[in-house]
Amino acid sequence: MRLLIGLLFGLAGFVYAQQAAQPAAPAAGQPMPEQAVIRIAQAVQKAILTLPNYGVFDEIRFGIKDYNVTLNGYASRPTLKSSAEQVVKRIEGVKEVINNIEVLPLSPADDAVRARVYVAIYYNPVLSRYNPNRGVPAYSSPARWAMGITNDPPIGYHPIHIIVKNGNVILTGVVANEGDRNIANIQANSVAGVFSVDNQLAVAESAKPKKAKK
Repeated sequence: MRLLIGLLFGLAGFVYAQQAAQPAAPAAGQPMPEQAVIRIAQAVQKAILTLPNYGVFDEIRFGIKDYNVTLNGYASRPTLKSSAEQVVKRIEGVKEVINNIEVLPLSPADDAVRARVYVAIYYNPVLSRYNPNRGVPAYSSPARWAMGITNDPPIGYHPIHIIVKNGNVILTGVVANEGDRNIANIQANSVAGVFSVDNQLAVAESAKPKKAKK
């Protein structure tokens, strides 16, 4: 049994269920109990989301199989890859961590693209409601921005994550509706220095059950 899990950043108010006691490991050849999968998944998600160096320019997904956790995704700073592995290793019940997180290039050009795409999306009149720093000027601290936005990313919960590699942009996370998803795509494509945009944003409303037609 294999469970692939994505960190969906737009589901605000996620409540972590109380962790149950670790069940005994299944006999060889038997699937991992669902209760154990859920318990470890909740712990992994919480550990990653609360990492101090995990932010809007990073994206981590994970899978669980036979008490082993596989980490995938992108890290804008090399320290994130190692710190994510370390916190997951400490979770009770995890046997092994396979770390496939890709460390993105340390590129001044990509750093500039991150800054411009961030402003284009989070300071857009429609999308600004997703900005945890709404009302604060984008360049309120020139000294900090001079160090590069990758080294000093905006703080707070950002439901739209911006991944940049060699000028190519991936948008991940969750938005409220299809219109917001399309606006984010248009805004990212309008930024100078962006070669392509892969819009992987999920739409929260699409997950709601549809009412039966009378």
